Amino acid sequence: MSSQNKFAGELPALLEKYQNFIQTNLFPKDLQIILGPFKDYLPYLNELREKAKKEGLFAPHLAPEEGGLGLDLVQFAQVSEILGQSPLGHYVFNCNAPDIGNMELLHLFGSPYQKTNFLEPLQKGKIRSCFAMTEPAFAGSNPVNMGTTAIREGNHYRINGHKWFTTAADGAAFTIVMAVTNPTADSPYQRASMIIVPLDNPGFKFIRNIPIMGEAGEDYLSHAEVKFEDCLVPIENLIGEEGQGFALAQERLGPGRIHHCMRWIGICERVFDMMCRRAVSRQLDHGKALADKQTIQNWIAESRAEIKASRLMVMDTARQMQEKGAKAVKEDISTIKFFVADVLLKVIDRAIQTHGALGITDDTLLSFWYRHERGARIYDGPDEVHKSALARSILKSYISKNSSK
Repeated sequence: MSSQNKFAGELPALLEKYQNFIQTNLFPKDLQIILGPFKDYLPYLNELREKAKKEGLFAPHLAPEEGGLGLDLVQFAQVSEILGQSPLGHYVFNCNAPDIGNMELLHLFGSPYQKTNFLEPLQKGKIRSCFAMTEPAFAGSNPVNMGTTAIREGNHYRINGHKWFTTAADGAAFTIVMAVTNPTADSPYQRASMIIVPLDNPGFKFIRNIPIMGEAGEDYLSHAEVKFEDCLVPIENLIGEEGQGFALAQERLGPGRIHHCMRWIGICERVFDMMCRRAVSRQLDHGKALADKQTIQNWIAESRAEIKASRLMVMDTARQMQEKGAKAVKEDISTIKFFVADVLLKVIDRAIQTHGALGITDDTLLSFWYRHERGARIYDGPDEVHKSALARSILKSYISKNSSK
């Protein structure tokens, strides 16, 4: 979203500032905060947001005229890795999902009315938002299939439907909902639209925060089940044009996968550090430490290699996307999505095993990440879908060459 870049030659110093900020302000408290109640710590987190603003670190993804730093995709990817080291990093700097995706969407396609009433307060961190697309009755890997409808009635849409995994709906001010507006369109990719729904609308029903491996979560660390029951919203809440929902979703998801992957790498780095610290500090019999065991050494070596490979792969994709656009790197986006998600879960699992029984308790962040990041192989397209899409794309040229013989 940046329109100019004032940190082109100063990125290393800026990255060091972000690292110092989260190590000083978040690392000592983040485990305590996520164990909650989360709302008890909101005053502290809001203080950190103000501190980030004063230090010129708030909203790194936004343009300077929007209150941000004006970082480009490649630069922000490196910041995102650092913030990913804490479950609260992106929240404190106002670039957490799904807010960042909604900001990008409204920045690119929102009307002046939508920017004034929804985008601007979101950019300033005054409100939060959520994104309602996935439905319990339909496969989330195929977003052209959905039962939620938005029927035009004069100057309003009447929305009815059932959504779940509406991340961060708990406490959000508005949602962007994907709903079918053009059911008879020839292409299934032109049937749905995106519409803004303020959550104080009487037709919006918050059902529950869905327990994730036993933990329901709260506030932005939650995934809600919601319903729209004769939910009336004005037509000016339509983003873009009718039938553009799928195209807008793709615009939102391209950079989003870069953000996710770099956040995962940040998690890997913190988890890797925890694993190494545990390996050298945990004493076994005869004065030996865990670090002396070859299995542990193998895990450490494999994790370092996989994290480094992941970073190089994602940064290369980010650079190409910045230069050529998301469509030019479709294969790479699929590759990083399933590859980095797999590395993330391997590294977390090794760290848990290294910690032994301590690793499955809530005395460290490991169990939190194990619960909440298992979904990395599912959301934004399951591994299997990305692998299949990548293989089909690769094989196209071979099929073409073979048929021309």
